[in-house]
Amino acid sequence: MENRIAILGIIVEDRESSGEVNALLHEYGDSIIGRMGLPHYRESCSIITIVMDSTIDTINALCGKLGRLKHVQVKSMMAK
Repeated sequence: MENRIAILGIIVEDRESSGEVNALLHEYGDSIIGRMGLPHYRESCSIITIVMDSTIDTINALCGKLGRLKHVQVKSMMAK
């Protein structure tokens, strides 16, 4: 299966979930080529952007695991 470039947008609405998010990102670290995190203090949330180079299955697996976490929203976009 060929690799694709993907961008994941993650919003963490409760900082208590940050540890679980970071653990998953560490687990998929070999596929992540870039990461930017921005705390939004006024809204008490964090915005994380991830750039991946991996198979569709791996990208979807990470999105699925992140999406099952409480107070975490994730959306992905893949290059053709």
